[in-house]
Amino acid sequence: MKMDPIRETTDEARALARQLLEGARHASLGTLDPETGVPLVTRIALQTDADGAPLALLSGLAAHTRALATDPRAGLLVTADAAKGDAMTHARLSILGRAVPAEPDDGRRARWLEHDPKARVYLDLPDFRFWRIEPLSGLLNAGFGQAFRLLPPDMLKPPAE
Repeated sequence: MKMDPIRETTDEARALARQLLEGARHASLGTLDPETGVPLVTRIALQTDADGAPLALLSGLAAHTRALATDPRAGLLVTADAAKGDAMTHARLSILGRAVPAEPDDGRRARWLEHDPKARVYLDLPDFRFWRIEPLSGLLNAGFGQAFRLLPPDMLKPPAE
């Protein structure tokens, strides 16, 4: 009998997933090219929305934005900041999600600029807008032999009590 390499999700795994998302300033985004149906992977600016959901700032001119407008299915890879040593031992979070344009919101804009003041140069250009990546599921690799399947509540901020 084969052992399942996926461990039972723990509070520590949930905390690490949220920490990776909260600390992210960029990520790899996977979309499906509308002309060929072939996966396209790009690097994007990323932060989190108020509830902890991944939030991307995308240009309407970019291939990934056109792909999401056609097919909102998205894959997102968030990694810990670059560290020394074997990259395969570093924490990383893969998210399967659905991208939806986010309504204009002064709170989002202010939070974004707090973490990325240089974005002021392009944030208000007419082709830029926020997109939320609504998580459907996730896979956290917390290092060698430490894999966890996650559900949306495992990655998002817990509701305020």
